[in-house]
Amino acid sequence: MTDVNIRQATSADAAALHALVSEHMTEGHLLPRSLADLTRHASRFVVCEAGGAIAACAELAPLSRRVAEVRSLVVSSSFRRSGLAAGMVEALTVRARAAGFETVCAFTHDARFFLKHNFSIVPHQSLPEKISTDCVSCPLFGACGQLAMILPLEAAADGVARPAVVRRKRVA
Repeated sequence: MTDVNIRQATSADAAALHALVSEHMTEGHLLPRSLADLTRHASRFVVCEAGGAIAACAELAPLSRRVAEVRSLVVSSSFRRSGLAAGMVEALTVRARAAGFETVCAFTHDARFFLKHNFSIVPHQSLPEKISTDCVSCPLFGACGQLAMILPLEAAADGVARPAVVRRKRVA
């Protein structure tokens, strides 16, 4: 068993984020990310540390005042199916709600994970923020094969924004 800790990333984590994203690009589900881009946007990431190394990462990228996207969700091969991805998405959802976003979206080739976490499949046109921000400049625009997914966020019942949850758990 290994202790894991989910926390906000810092620019000091950029090289590890780059290595993790680059290592999993061969699976064909991630867009390339430069080290400079990851350094600039490191604070938008949450990371999962396990055994002294970053075992997973995910970014919450704002697309507009109301919509943010889960991007670069990567779990190291040796930690897959251990709940880390779910913890990462939960931490980003809490962060999105606290920041006042109304919707979290994701784009994926396989909807099963996001469907299990209450996301719904929608037409790409439902997310004009994503199309204008990223899709129009993508060489695969109109033929990417990804599914657009959304998770509408509800404000906390008492109207109080909650801080991101730091989670510790043990995985095999």
